[in-house]
Amino acid sequence: MSISAAQVKQLREMTGAGMMDCKTALSETGGDIEAAVDWLRKKGISKADKKSGRTAAEGLIGIASDATSAVAVEVNSETDFVARNDAFQDLVRNVATVALGTDGSVEAVAAAAYPGGKSVEDTIREAIATIGENMTLRRSAKLAVGKGAVATYVHNAVADGLGKIGVLVAIETEGSAEAARNFGRQVAMHVAATNPAALTEGEVDPAAVAREKEIFSDQARQSGKPENIIEKMVEGRLRKYFEEVVLLKQAFVINPDLTVEQALKEAEKEIGAPAKITAFLRFALGEGVERETSDFAAEVAAAVKK
Repeated sequence: MSISAAQVKQLREMTGAGMMDCKTALSETGGDIEAAVDWLRKKGISKADKKSGRTAAEGLIGIASDATSAVAVEVNSETDFVARNDAFQDLVRNVATVALGTDGSVEAVAAAAYPGGKSVEDTIREAIATIGENMTLRRSAKLAVGKGAVATYVHNAVADGLGKIGVLVAIETEGSAEAARNFGRQVAMHVAATNPAALTEGEVDPAAVAREKEIFSDQARQSGKPENIIEKMVEGRLRKYFEEVVLLKQAFVINPDLTVEQALKEAEKEIGAPAKITAFLRFALGEGVERETSDFAAEVAAAVKK
């Protein structure tokens, strides 16, 4: 029978078992979630279930690259202490290397063979049971070019290719790949610092643009000026907004007198041919993860009462 991604997700959340194990369990039990839970328990596969329910918002971003592509992965742990462990760092480094040979999607990376033969997913699950902390392959992405280079940068690096922020920048060019990579690294440092929302104006979320336009319009109307003046005021503020959130329009942190787009034109002299930034991505550790908070005073009071 056909097993949906939603069913696999639900079973993973209930048991902490791997994606492929959950899919197998559901197939073996005709899609019955409760029966699939029992199937996994009988196989001893849900041994990390209690740990998997704990928030994993620490960890590391791992970067790996070759001549024309690069990947970034985020592997989370519960504590920074584990993230500073050599074994965990080796795990993230190897996962990034494995990811380079896939399409970069989380599903492909999880199913790929980790050094030694087992899948990345199985290896992480075994590490959970061994180390005693929840760990997850939260996300993974890959950039590639036909000709040119994909530059990388790791901020707050704890080791080569490992850190708290990872950035990839893809530059297409027929010119020098080395020169393109050198400039791309500068752009990657810029991205780490400014966190742009999009590469071009056309790629900015339309909902975000509409929201900003509405705010600017309301602010402008408070001035009491005519509608035709208000429209020009809004257009000016939108231009300023795009200069703040669009990578190519931002003032280049290496040389604020130039935009990133202008800096790229200058770099073409060194590259020796026209060049184009085709994509970028920025992973910051734990962004978007809801971290568990605790009332330390309440915990102490509760302990005293016991």
